[in-house]
Amino acid sequence: MKPPTKRLSDLKGGSAPTGTYAPPTPKVSRQKRAKVLTPAERAAFLASRPDLKPPK
Repeated sequence: MKPPTKRLSDLKGGSAPTGTYAPPTPKVSRQKRAKVLTPAERAAFLASRPDLKPPK
């Protein structure tokens, strides 16, 4: 008779040590920050895109 198969959760080790600082990877460093639109910019954008309906 075969022993029961183990679940993936049983195979995982402990959590990684926290508190160690690692600099961001190059891919993370290249990401641009999102720009938050002002209400006027948002209105102008939605006016130029009739296919997008503003939330009610």
